[in-house]
Amino acid sequence: MSTNTASETETGPRFEYDDRPLWSRVVDDPGPALRWLAVMAALIAVEFGAFVGAILTVLDAVFIGVTAIFDVLFGLLGLGGLSAGVVNFQSSVSGAITGVRDAAEGLPTLLSRETIPNQGHMASADGPWVDTFLGWEPALAWAFRVLLIVAYSLFAFYWVFRGWLVFREHYRQADWTPSDDIVDRLRDHRWGQFGIFVLALFLIMALFGPALGPTTVAGNIQSPYSTEVKHFDEEAGEVVTITAGAANFDSKSKGAGSQNVGPMTYDNFERFHPFGTLPNGRDLFTFMMGGARITLIVAGLAIGLSALIAGGLAMVSAYYTGVIDLGILTTADGIVSVPRLLLLIMISAVFANHWIASVLDGGFLLALIFGFTGWPFLWRAVRGPALQVAQEEWIDAAESFGQGSRTIMRKHMFPYITGYLLVYASMSTGGIIVGLAALSFLGNGLGITPPTPAWGRAVSLGQSYVSGPSWHISFIPGAMIVVLVTGLNAFGDGIRDAIDPETESDEGEEAAAGGGA
Repeated sequence: MSTNTASETETGPRFEYDDRPLWSRVVDDPGPALRWLAVMAALIAVEFGAFVGAILTVLDAVFIGVTAIFDVLFGLLGLGGLSAGVVNFQSSVSGAITGVRDAAEGLPTLLSRETIPNQGHMASADGPWVDTFLGWEPALAWAFRVLLIVAYSLFAFYWVFRGWLVFREHYRQADWTPSDDIVDRLRDHRWGQFGIFVLALFLIMALFGPALGPTTVAGNIQSPYSTEVKHFDEEAGEVVTITAGAANFDSKSKGAGSQNVGPMTYDNFERFHPFGTLPNGRDLFTFMMGGARITLIVAGLAIGLSALIAGGLAMVSAYYTGVIDLGILTTADGIVSVPRLLLLIMISAVFANHWIASVLDGGFLLALIFGFTGWPFLWRAVRGPALQVAQEEWIDAAESFGQGSRTIMRKHMFPYITGYLLVYASMSTGGIIVGLAALSFLGNGLGITPPTPAWGRAVSLGQSYVSGPSWHISFIPGAMIVVLVTGLNAFGDGIRDAIDPETESDEGEEAAAGGGA
């Protein structure tokens, strides 16, 4: 065993450093790792299909994104043959990923709709309920499944964090790193914890949306006339079967009386609606769960692309300065000078008939647009910290030792600006989500392509009924957007205060703005 020990002062903290490989440290003390892995394996096993489906969904989106960039570049260069080859390769690989994902999502899981069903019907006017979990009424069965999913997901998130604590305590090379203080301060930051909790809830919606809804997007929204619904017809005195589309037609929310199905109520076909229905009779809760997945995927891709470009250009401009910095600044100012909404409309129109516009139901194209038009804002925010670290003595020392520019930026500059990048990226994500909702609200070919759920479209559908009994159509989606954006800002505030607790919010924002001036 080779362990190095260092101390700062006689009264200061002592730091230990174990330079052995990770596997060697685990072999010497396998107990904590095995206990953590046993619980994690059980958590994955009971929801294996959902986990694999979520991972493959993200993998498919990332793969499509990379190949789409090459397709556009080859097209601009006039290399039609290579562009067609990229499209064919993408189609085959994406199709294979989609097939595996569909097979994985079809696997039975502990918290699935099949295990705890809530859709059923009355056997007679006085009951009992048939085809529901333990014969419970649909509202109770649905609430029980949602409660289990939320509890399971929150514990899974905690257990992932617990894994990091186990690694830090038993297997990390150094017994202390600066990230320890950041995490400890964040654990005492109530506003930041609120943001983490909100993010966790919306991630649960994206991951477990099909199981959370009282029905499915496919059966209630995308293909309602291919799905059958049973209910007890009092006039006929028997159980009858109709299509979900026909039931939706008679379950519309357009005002008072029979034209409204409000939150936490049943329609005339014994279907429970936690958030009520839309003007076309579709279930609003299911619509919101479907919208959560596409919203978070598009926002994640967009902010990831923006952060990648902004972080790289910030380090380049800070390290080289001079003409390179001026060129990047001029480019950023040029992009910012054009209204983003106008750019979104123009680029969407140009690529309307391109295959990229059909990926993620139009969401992938929007992610690219938001990513390539949003990086100047992040670049301005992290340029100041990048300039500051570029002038530190350790950068000069690295240069004197012969390290190349890329190595210096990767090893000495990037870790320093990562925290700032994370802070402003989390805050910028809220703007992307609002932008997506605004485009879907405007419609006319903008935003997510119907019938795929989009939060902004729900707000648009209900704007004529805000002051009446069908207020829920616009209010609930709008409230969810506000809560998510507020949670993202709270998370960013928490990260910022954890990184630099002595810096006030206004001072930090002014410093970042000054760095981008």
